[in-house]
Amino acid sequence: MTTQQATRTSIAGAPFLSVVIPVYNEEPGLAALFARLYPALDALGHAYEVVFIDDGSRDRSAQLLSEQFERRPDATRVVLLDGNFGQHRALLAGFERARGERIVTLDADLQNPPEDIVKLMDAMDAGHDYVGSIRRMRQDVAWRRWASKLLNRLRERTSRIKMTDQGCMMRAYGRRIVDAINQCREMNTFIPALAYTFARDPTEVEVGHEERFAGESKYSLYSLMRLNFDLMTGFSLAPLQVFSMMGMAIALLSGLLFAILAARRLVLGPEEGGLFTLFALLFFLVGIALFGIGLLGEYIGRIYQEVRERPRYLVRAVLERDAAPPAPPAQSIGETVQRVARQ
Repeated sequence: MTTQQATRTSIAGAPFLSVVIPVYNEEPGLAALFARLYPALDALGHAYEVVFIDDGSRDRSAQLLSEQFERRPDATRVVLLDGNFGQHRALLAGFERARGERIVTLDADLQNPPEDIVKLMDAMDAGHDYVGSIRRMRQDVAWRRWASKLLNRLRERTSRIKMTDQGCMMRAYGRRIVDAINQCREMNTFIPALAYTFARDPTEVEVGHEERFAGESKYSLYSLMRLNFDLMTGFSLAPLQVFSMMGMAIALLSGLLFAILAARRLVLGPEEGGLFTLFALLFFLVGIALFGIGLLGEYIGRIYQEVRERPRYLVRAVLERDAAPPAPPAQSIGETVQRVARQ
């Protein structure tokens, strides 16, 4: 299929491939992204659309996305969110508007080369309904690589979700999986893990990893910790169960220690410095208790966010052609949508 045929198909009906890209303050690198992304997609020979979601950028990202829509209205759609709601909620906004049979997610920083999308498509052609990715020769700083390995092992032990590289957002999803994700109304989630729970035949492929073309990472150490809290508490009760077993073990050990200290006092008399030992033990137990309270608070906080039923995001405007626009899902009550039609 030629590029012109693919373009005509995308205008006449739903495209075969949707590429969903969240954008937040990526002004310096967007031109380079456009220059590499569209030729890579043209080379696939499929009808496609690119769905950009501007997550409340404070720079000129929204303007550059609007200009790209004017240049390629046949294959470009832009969702402008009314605020900064986070990467995963931005992806959910894109999923609810993606029309393709296959959906690929990609970051806007060009760390994952768009030219590797063909690897994901080849894996889906082989029959897989969800394709994860593993970054080859990661260009991140050392602490990010070490933290990623540690958190990957922790996640696999606390849940049944297996992802070699959870930090890589270059992934492909079948239509059935995206429809299932759109039915989930949880406020905080980790989309690759959620997709894994719905997949019948997942797989992973190796993709390239380059240094950021421009700008800096939007994920701080705190943001990464929050994301992994969402991952562990959102997909497993294991942390609570482990803490319960830890509490029982500490209670037994504390009782045993008390019996030993009491016997020692009866046999040998008062021990010099024993008070400090008891204080150290007390502080240890208090620390464990505070950790448990914090863990329990994480679960209660998630429940609190869910029962409020606030919208996950608000849409300020959608730039798209009038041809076969997707209807807003019934669950997206509370969104303010302004559509900008182009003939």
